[in-house]
Amino acid sequence: MSGRVTQLWRYPVKSHGREALGEVTLTKAQTLPWDRVWAVAHDSSVADGSEWVPCQNFSIGTKAPSLAAINAELDEATGCVRLTHPEIGTLEFDPDTEGEKLVAWAGPLIPENRAQSERVIRASQRGFTDTPFPSVSLMNAASHKAVEDRLGHALEAERWRGNIWLEGFAPWEEFDWIGKRIEIGAAELEIKERVIRCKHTTASPKSGERDTDTLALLKDGWGHQDFGVYAEVTRSGLIKRGDKAKVL
Repeated sequence: MSGRVTQLWRYPVKSHGREALGEVTLTKAQTLPWDRVWAVAHDSSVADGSEWVPCQNFSIGTKAPSLAAINAELDEATGCVRLTHPEIGTLEFDPDTEGEKLVAWAGPLIPENRAQSERVIRASQRGFTDTPFPSVSLMNAASHKAVEDRLGHALEAERWRGNIWLEGFAPWEEFDWIGKRIEIGAAELEIKERVIRCKHTTASPKSGERDTDTLALLKDGWGHQDFGVYAEVTRSGLIKRGDKAKVL
């Protein structure tokens, strides 16, 4: 079973923007570089960056759908981030020293009846992915096409917020990979579990408005609420768009 890489994505600040990549070097037992390195803790959060905590401690798209429309650009040399949103414009800031700028800029996107953003924190050991292990998420383009077919029109793949997109496999085949390893470019990963989806995927990555009930689509069509799989890097290596992906 083999396919190829079509897209690579990272999310420097959790739930606050996405950035497309041409290539990336994965490191064994680590999250994708610069992925969810920072997160915005809300006023009820216990997070301080010293250890992994669940996503409920952060301002995320599940609670604030408008966040879904943020795009990001990270300058790896300086650690500075540039964010853009169709309603609130552009922000350039250093998350380590200017977190208050992000809190003020994105504050209008947080509903008043939700916990309010308070501070930006940096992960000290690994990115703030949604799993207690350092995960990299893999998405199957054929599964996305199956969702589009059931919906009856195109749907933005960005809704799924995956790290690595693959084509050349059968729809939902990725769920059969649990417990197996996959070689992508020079790297190797072990597939650990399905990605259980939340309301973040119902919001448009263009407008931030909830316009498609992706959860109902999954439940009614296939009897589950899952899309994509989480994997852990077992061999470090460079991967690029167009690289071969082979299930071992």
